[in-house]
Amino acid sequence: MILNNNTPKPQKESLVICGIRPVMEALSAGRPIDKVMVQNGLSGQLLGELKHRLKQAGVPVQFVPVEKLNRLTKANHQGVVAQVSPIAYQSFADMLEAGAWHSESPMLVLLDHVTDVRNLGAIARSAECAGVEGIIVPRHGSAQIGDDAVKSSSGALLRVPVCREENLKTTLHLARQSGWQVCAATEKADLLYTAVDFGQPTILVMGAEETGISSEILKLCNSRAKLPMCGEVQSLNVSVAAALFFYEALRQKTTTNL
Repeated sequence: MILNNNTPKPQKESLVICGIRPVMEALSAGRPIDKVMVQNGLSGQLLGELKHRLKQAGVPVQFVPVEKLNRLTKANHQGVVAQVSPIAYQSFADMLEAGAWHSESPMLVLLDHVTDVRNLGAIARSAECAGVEGIIVPRHGSAQIGDDAVKSSSGALLRVPVCREENLKTTLHLARQSGWQVCAATEKADLLYTAVDFGQPTILVMGAEETGISSEILKLCNSRAKLPMCGEVQSLNVSVAAALFFYEALRQKTTTNL
């Protein structure tokens, strides 16, 4: 089989870094670390320094039994294993400053604590196909972007910029101050998704699989829209709902450019 330029390369197994000093070196080199797992009961001055640096960098630390570390790697981990992301994260502020959008009305999708890896991958795949220019996720409480997520996205997560933000509310405040529409996809809306004007820079907010969009985030949305429902089941999988919104935005742009 001949691979063209649009075919993602096969992914390697999840990259882990073992040992306190190697993890500290990875931090110094700016490697995108998803989280660090530390063996229960481990202590020491050097570990204290590592934990301090991880806290400064906003990297979550999880204390686990040694058996879990042994399942992750056969290397001499010395009680510390870091999982390194296969992608390099960006920030919304940097993307906003660069302004290198592919459209006059760019769309980004913000995922409010979507925790299912398969949903994240499916959303990324639809986003890439529909021309969505970025995905925003919280640093904590979101599906991890590892090999499983990349595979679920058919490689789209290697192509669509991902912003991992410490505070989603701060991000949305910045977006609104910069003139962006913040549209919540919610069944609590009166407006149908086809009535939303996507001919302007928009952040589409999709909620968690079970709870939907949090009330704090919903308050920051200056537009709300819903999908029509006529069946007994009154909700769609978040990845399906996101795809419908993406393609409505693309339809509007395509119609406008005809």
